[in-house]
Amino acid sequence: MDQSELEIELPELLVIHPPPVFIIHHQQFSQKFKLLKAYESPLSTDLFLQTHAQSTKAVICYGKSPITSNILRLLPSLQLVVTASTGFNHIDLPDCRRRGIAVVNTGDVFSEDTADTAVGLLIDVLRRISAGDRFVRSGNWPTKLQYSLGSQLGGKHVGIVGLGNIGLKVATRLEAFGCKISYNSRQKKQVPYNFYQNVSELASNCNILIICCTLTVETRHMIDKDVLKAFGKDGILINIARGPIVDEKELVKFLVEGEIAGAGLDVFENEPKVPQELYSMDNVVLTPHRAAFTEEAFSSAFQIVLANLEAFFSNKPLISPVVDVNIEKL
Repeated sequence: MDQSELEIELPELLVIHPPPVFIIHHQQFSQKFKLLKAYESPLSTDLFLQTHAQSTKAVICYGKSPITSNILRLLPSLQLVVTASTGFNHIDLPDCRRRGIAVVNTGDVFSEDTADTAVGLLIDVLRRISAGDRFVRSGNWPTKLQYSLGSQLGGKHVGIVGLGNIGLKVATRLEAFGCKISYNSRQKKQVPYNFYQNVSELASNCNILIICCTLTVETRHMIDKDVLKAFGKDGILINIARGPIVDEKELVKFLVEGEIAGAGLDVFENEPKVPQELYSMDNVVLTPHRAAFTEEAFSSAFQIVLANLEAFFSNKPLISPVVDVNIEKL
């Protein structure tokens, strides 16, 4: 059997736009699957999908390659959507359910590193680490005095919005710093933290809010004007979840007017666009949606993506199926 015959026997995997996990592990994917690379084709995406409509049973995606109802319509034989991420708000989950298409994600493989980033952003904002780095690099240290005081983390009251895998790991880390932990979640948990059913009430009782929840119809703009107002001038907001959970225009306004103390943001409402007002603020730390970008996390993500695909093509139970949630339609 020659190489071309071997490739034909490999199961097909559609890649509309390559996720970072796919790019890093491209060689391993190419050894396991016949890759249908829409992003390399001279054809338009729609025409490419139509060309492979009858044979495509599985597609890999991530936030920048959304699986919309139009994509699903063009792929009548599709049976599996694999997202190389924990979040799945870029997938039209209700339409997948209607069409009998299974959806899997990477489970909690990114949780540890995302929790680390949340704490790192918080420490950075409190202690002005990035601001200090910019000051030193500017060359101004020998000629200018800078006595801008930071704030300690220990003893702060931290409110966590969404006490799932990531939220719990954030809470555990912050307990070690001597922080008091409270939370808001869809349901009360069996944990030793105070539960607030109302996010505004949580904000009014905390120094810090860390957003860890999923983007759904209910959580879109959950952090709105009222929540920010309840937060107060000493409040610090950390978001490592999804940008649209926060009403970004209101957040910018509160930061510009000094109505909250600062923010650490890994995600934004219209990525990769970031409000320019934030660029010059020393009390705001910005990162490019890379909270989980570590070698270890990406290796684990590859393994679970591969395991799901191999299970699917072997007619075995999927490893990390997405359960029903009231996910926001695209």
